[in-house]
Amino acid sequence: MIKKFQNISHEYDLWQKGSKIVLGISGGPDSVCLLDIFFQLQKKYKMDFIMAHINYGLRGKDSDQDEKLVRKLAEQYDLKLFILNPKCKSKSENALREIRYRFFEKIRKNNDFDLIAVAHNADDQVETFLMRLIRGSGLAGLSAMRFKNDSIIRPLLGFQRNEILAYLHKNKLDYRIDRTNLKPVFFRNRVRNELLPLLEKFNPSIRKTLTNSLISIAEDNCYISEIVKKMYNKKISAKNFLDLHPSIQKRLILLKTAGKNQMPKDIESVHINEIIKTLKSKKSKIQTVIFKGVRLTRKGDLFNIESDHSLNI
Repeated sequence: MIKKFQNISHEYDLWQKGSKIVLGISGGPDSVCLLDIFFQLQKKYKMDFIMAHINYGLRGKDSDQDEKLVRKLAEQYDLKLFILNPKCKSKSENALREIRYRFFEKIRKNNDFDLIAVAHNADDQVETFLMRLIRGSGLAGLSAMRFKNDSIIRPLLGFQRNEILAYLHKNKLDYRIDRTNLKPVFFRNRVRNELLPLLEKFNPSIRKTLTNSLISIAEDNCYISEIVKKMYNKKISAKNFLDLHPSIQKRLILLKTAGKNQMPKDIESVHINEIIKTLKSKKSKIQTVIFKGVRLTRKGDLFNIESDHSLNI
């Protein structure tokens, strides 16, 4: 597995000899596997690591036990550890993800490190795709997570969950299991424990099939994203905006709402349609639309979309 880890990392240019990497460690099987493999490669590639953990406190004593294990791992691997205990106003997946990546990026910058490694695996990829497909996501939402996205790397994306568990058991590594993963009240759990087994009855290789489809979707999405990124800092009038292809319009709105840190918000199609409706309006007065920490202001043919974390979400 370590050999495969190296091959994937070199194929996607995830890290270099001498890289300094922040490891996002939850205490779950994926992150413990990530930590141990990197530790096995540390001397060979002369890499430096620090660990980062977030205790959201959403699972009571179980969350504290996760933190306890992570502290133990930091001592065991002799790595510096940073822990965040945020006060979560929202429990949505997007809100927690934004807290997580903001913290990781802060640690990376403050310590002058190069990269942030997170432990998503191939099964996470497939589950997320199905969740978003059911909810009605567009091309961007259905695209695969990338092995490397700026400073964020995902070396385990090429591994399925059973490979990771086999590695942990072979090397007798301790890890924590989130017991809420078995509860059908959570959407992801129902996709994992009910929908995927059902789909496997129709296609035993459904995970691999969907993974291949995700790669194709990601390539198309990447092409459109590059077009939109070139337009991000340009001043566009409402008229010129409305002349764009609808696909480009929606993608540009999503990019604008993400803000400078480029962390996507939980924006729904109804919000995008409201923005486009405002830009089509013939009213001459100043118009303002506020939702989910985003503000749209239009005056005549000029408009501005900004992400403002001081706004109520």
